[in-house]
Amino acid sequence: MTGLRWGILATGGIAASFASDLRTAGLDLQAVGSRSQESADAFAARFDIPRAHASYESLVADPDIDIVYVATPHPMHHDNARLALEHGKHVLVEKAFTVTRAQAEDLQRLAAEKGLIAMEAMWTRYLPHMMRIREIIADGTLGEIRSVMADHTQSLPTDPAHRLNALELGGGALLDLGIYPVSFIWDVLGEPVTIQASARLVETGADAEVATIMTHAGGAISTSLSSSRTAGPNTATVLGTRARIEIDRVWYSPTSFRVIGADGTVLEEYASQVDGRGMQYQAFAAEGAVAAAAPAGGVLALPIAESVAIMGTLDEIRRQVGVVYPGVDDAGLGAEAR
Repeated sequence: MTGLRWGILATGGIAASFASDLRTAGLDLQAVGSRSQESADAFAARFDIPRAHASYESLVADPDIDIVYVATPHPMHHDNARLALEHGKHVLVEKAFTVTRAQAEDLQRLAAEKGLIAMEAMWTRYLPHMMRIREIIADGTLGEIRSVMADHTQSLPTDPAHRLNALELGGGALLDLGIYPVSFIWDVLGEPVTIQASARLVETGADAEVATIMTHAGGAISTSLSSSRTAGPNTATVLGTRARIEIDRVWYSPTSFRVIGADGTVLEEYASQVDGRGMQYQAFAAEGAVAAAAPAGGVLALPIAESVAIMGTLDEIRRQVGVVYPGVDDAGLGAEAR
């Protein structure tokens, strides 16, 4: 099946960005669901969407959609994605995929049982400049990769009630910002062998800054810094024995990079030319995975098995820095999933 009919679950800022890019790319956006008819109607009118549902349950029951983009806050991802899967819909779930690895494993199992795609909306993985970087690394231009360094640092609202600072909403720099460098490090170096994490917690118990040092197969080392209270360079570097890649600001969105040899020679320069924000590329990937009949996401740059494993890395980082989300039980599933 190609040309999937999309539904969007929730009507916040990230949902609007995704809807805009779907429209830019000419993809088939058929429905939106919100917790109120008023919100759904306003969103539908803004993006010329045929059907507006006053509940998430009504959206996922819509027979005229094939795939649901889950755009709610982190703690709702598991329940909302599960609801869509149970109604036979493929799901593209905003990053971070869930709050815990156990929740991610639950969605992985359910998607496999249903023969459906469950995919994390880590849009950066599918951007053209990242696809090119992956090719350069694979062809050996850099030699042996020895380290990766990346930051995701922004000056964001400090209001304790804001979702970025409220633990009950999955607040903190790690799940909102840190997921980007951690996922990128996984992409380049694979699973960490060791993890060391430090953080500064604010009055709500959320992490305002979190840093990691991780080792990987062959002794490679990665470092990351994420912050919701300080605006930094937002660049990334991949260092190899023969050359390096320097990714410009803002590295996780469409941008430019250079491949620089060990002698300082610029071997390649790349500049992104992308319409809109670039979120449509993950939608293309999801449609391609469905068309290839690959529920496990084997054709994806980020298959669900890796999203699950990355959630395990985030679990360990949170354990080390002492961030605990209320409503998540010892098994890692929310109270509603017990």
